[in-house]
Amino acid sequence: MQESIPTPVLLGVLNITEDSFSDGGKYLDPQAMRMRIRHLLSTGAAILDLGAASSNPNGQAVAAETEIARLQKGLDIIAEEKESSGQNIAISVDSFHPEVQRFALQRGVDYLNDIHGFPDPALYDELAASNCKLIVMHAVQSSGVADKRDVDPASIIDRILGFFQERLAQLESAGVRRNRIILDPGMGFFLGSNADCSFSAIAHVELIKSEFNLPLLYSVSRKSFLGAITGREVSDRQSATLAAELFLALKGVDYIRTHEPAPLIDALKVWNAIQRQPGV
Repeated sequence: MQESIPTPVLLGVLNITEDSFSDGGKYLDPQAMRMRIRHLLSTGAAILDLGAASSNPNGQAVAAETEIARLQKGLDIIAEEKESSGQNIAISVDSFHPEVQRFALQRGVDYLNDIHGFPDPALYDELAASNCKLIVMHAVQSSGVADKRDVDPASIIDRILGFFQERLAQLESAGVRRNRIILDPGMGFFLGSNADCSFSAIAHVELIKSEFNLPLLYSVSRKSFLGAITGREVSDRQSATLAAELFLALKGVDYIRTHEPAPLIDALKVWNAIQRQPGV
């Protein structure tokens, strides 16, 4: 009989956008947004990750004012859901605009999720003064959104480790407590056009964790590298997503950001039931 594998903390993806790669335009309507929130919470999301601007390579730039207006609607609906259900709903805001991040801090969100990994020192004093946890993501591009540049897969782990070493030093020297930081190595086009970059970052999850001894978050759900290996379109990548998420859970990853929480929760229930059998 072997030890049970715990379920990672699951961030449910709520894209309040026109052009996200998998569900753009679906949740701009307030009622559709409300139903999406209820679905994510009822299927196992512990945190709602709200993004109001797409980061996919074909996405259009969104002004900070537009992001804030979209987020305002989402946060107001979540507040209504909290009040009506009595449920404590943790919130993450996914944005790299400092103006949007300031808005999120003022609203008292629990997590800030930055695909640029918080590069702007002008924001550091405010980050240090808050209690919000910071999801520091690595990406091979230094600004903008994901792109399809060519990156040598053999270089990707050194890139990830070097980026985190530098950014952690900057944030900690500015007074951000280390125990508020979560690391995200990036996935898909954030790591380049070669799918092996993403597979390498997944395969080396234990190395990355041991290097920094900090919680890790992975966001593999429906990503391009899964389509590259399976030939499946975005809407048909749930099985591939589950395979990657299950591997990460078995390796002890702390957080997984996903469009559908239930499949991994169910898979781990079955896995653990098997592992509990005598003689296993």
